[in-house]
Amino acid sequence: MGNMLQISISCDGAFFNRCLDFFLGKATYIRNLQGNVEALGTELVKLIAKKNDLTTRVVDAERQQMRTLDQVQVWLSRVDAVKAEADELIRDGSQEIEKLCLGGYCSKNCPSSYKFGKRVAKKLSDVKTLMGEGVFEVVAEEEPEPAVDERPFEPTVVGLQSQLERVWRCLVQEPAGIVGVYGMGGVGKTTLLTQINNKFLESPTNFNYVIWVVVSKDLRFENIQETIGEKIGLLNDAWKSRRIEQKALDIFRNLKDKKFVLLLDDIWDRVDLTKVGVPLPGPLYNGSKVVFTTRSEEVCGLMVRKL
Repeated sequence: MGNMLQISISCDGAFFNRCLDFFLGKATYIRNLQGNVEALGTELVKLIAKKNDLTTRVVDAERQQMRTLDQVQVWLSRVDAVKAEADELIRDGSQEIEKLCLGGYCSKNCPSSYKFGKRVAKKLSDVKTLMGEGVFEVVAEEEPEPAVDERPFEPTVVGLQSQLERVWRCLVQEPAGIVGVYGMGGVGKTTLLTQINNKFLESPTNFNYVIWVVVSKDLRFENIQETIGEKIGLLNDAWKSRRIEQKALDIFRNLKDKKFVLLLDDIWDRVDLTKVGVPLPGPLYNGSKVVFTTRSEEVCGLMVRKL
């Protein structure tokens, strides 16, 4: 019956099943398109409600001078990003749904509906993931105590700049552990010490604490200890009631592994740092420093270092 060409193409069952699974997988995005768009809208409302509740807690914490946890800030940012993308998909969803036919099982533009349906399914999954991750028992923590507190001071007294530079060199360059500034009242000792304190804000160093204590003529070790204790986080009603010796041990344990600067203003007698609990400054204890002001050259000498 004439020439006949017969071509036989073999196809094993496994290959056929893989092809079928591929095409059915694509069809699933089309078939579920309308339901997923509606579910995305519903889940997004829940997510925004959770975000609003969390934001209220964050605002309340920040009013109490607390710091929002990084993980909370990251979650809130991710919600904002996902919301913007989801809103766009929901807005365009009605147009894509109109392309569906055969009861939603097919589309007049299959490639377009497939791509859009896949994006919607992915975004729905993202929203559900964020819902599960958005559980925070704690949203903020106490702000860490700053290393140095800025102090107000009067305009620079003429001639103090050179003194400021000398003291600063002792603090950051030279090995001196204790630095004394002496002179009669009114010459600017407290102003100089204040400028030293504030210079730590302008010139960050690796000191953990810069502690300011006003000593005055009536030397009371309890007052010095409480000022130091407040700065390093020890002070409370129970701690106030402890004996001087106990407070000294607490202060020593807290400061011995830290690098600190202790600024003692207006001392009239030698201050026994060991009795207060302050580790003796110098290389042995991380290069910590003590700077003090006094009207007495004798007291300055008793405190070891004279400037």
